[in-house]
Amino acid sequence: MKNSSCQTIIQQGGLRYNQNMMNKLTPPTSEEYAPFYADYVQRATQKGDVLAALSNQIEAINSTLGSLTDEQARFRFGPAEWSIKEVVGHLNDVERVFSYRLLRISRNDATPLPGFEQEDYVREAGFDNHSLSDLIQEFEFLRCANILAISHMTEVAIERRGTASGATISARALIYMLVGHVEHHMASLHEKYLPEIN
Repeated sequence: MKNSSCQTIIQQGGLRYNQNMMNKLTPPTSEEYAPFYADYVQRATQKGDVLAALSNQIEAINSTLGSLTDEQARFRFGPAEWSIKEVVGHLNDVERVFSYRLLRISRNDATPLPGFEQEDYVREAGFDNHSLSDLIQEFEFLRCANILAISHMTEVAIERRGTASGATISARALIYMLVGHVEHHMASLHEKYLPEIN
C-alpha cells in the first residue's frame, strides 16, 4: 500500500512527542484500568517503547494482511468466529471507542462513558462486504490521528482518570490499551488464521 502523508510524517520523524509525556509514559498501575484489560496492558508493556509501537503497528498490519485477497480475508477458522475482515473492522471500531475515551478523559471530562457490545457492532457493520484494503487504510488513518493527538498530550493529561464501562480508567492506560488490543488480535491472526491460508 502506498504511504499516506501521515505515515510519511511519522517515518521522517516529523512527530515530536511532548518530552514530559515521553519521560512519564510508564506502564499504568492496576488501579488505572479494569482487570479485563490487563492482557492488553501487559502486551503493550512487552513492546517496550509504546509510543513507537503505535506507529509500528500500522506497518505490521499492512505487511501481515496487505497481500491477502478479499476472498482469503473472508476466512474464519470456525462458524461462530469472525472473518479476517471482521477482525480488522473490529480493530477500527475499538480504535474509535478507545480514542474517544482518551479524548474525553485527557480533557478532564468526568462524565461516565458507556461500554459497547462488540459482537453487535461487528454484526451490524457488514465488514465482509468491505474491501480489505479499505479496512486496512481506515485503521491507518485512525491510528495516525491518534498518534497526532497523543503527541501533544501533557503529563497532566495522561495522568487523568475517568470512568468507562463502570470502571476507573486513565488516559495513560488507554494509550497502552490501543497498542495491546492490536497486539492481542494480531497474535490471534498469526496463530489461528494465517496458517490456514498460507
